[in-house]
This record gives sequence, structure tokens and C-alpha cells, in this order.
Amino acid sequence: MASLRFYLDENVPVQVALQLKTRGIDAVTVRDLSLLGEDDMNHLQEATQQGRVLCTHDSDFLHLAASGFQHTGLVFGQQDIHYIGEWVNWLTLMHAVYTSDDMINRIEFV
Repeated sequence: MASLRFYLDENVPVQVALQLKTRGIDAVTVRDLSLLGEDDMNHLQEATQQGRVLCTHDSDFLHLAASGFQHTGLVFGQQDIHYIGEWVNWLTLMHAVYTSDDMINRIEFV
């Protein structure tokens, strides 16, 4: 069973990815991939092609998923409520509990 790998869009602080990496969890940011400014559909497609769970504060991704776009998982948090520590704790827990197969077309909320 494959471990979860994360794709953090530009709304999620880079520090989240850095802290996940120190825990041995595979996480990339759109900055790492030089994809800043790409539209939401491109980010969701890129995350899906890479087999990564997309992490975001952007509710547009929820609408894309609801419209039937197939994806490898979404994690949604609210920007004014969920901070770095909460993201790191939640994603670390998810990494320990779920496989990549578990997350196909699944949405989790921080």
C-alpha cells in the first residue's frame, strides 16, 4: 500500500511542507514545482498525475471535485481558522492512517 504524498497549493503555508518533510513525509508545494499562478484545474490535474493529495484553503477545489473531476484526494482547511500546526498534525495523522488508494476521490476537512 502506497503512503500518502501531499501537494500544497499556494494558499497553504510553505512551512507546512517543511515540517512534514522533517517527519519523513513526502510533500511538495507549488513553489517547489514552479507552478505559482497556475489555475485551479491545472493544480488538481498536476496533483492527480503525481498521485498526490491536494491540500488547500481554496473552496474552488471543492466545486471541481463536486463537478465530477476525478482526483487523488483533497484536504480542505479554512485559512482564518487552521494554522500551520493544525495542518501538520492533521496531515501527519492522515499519513499514518490512510493509503493513497483510500484517498481516491475523497475529501477531508482539517
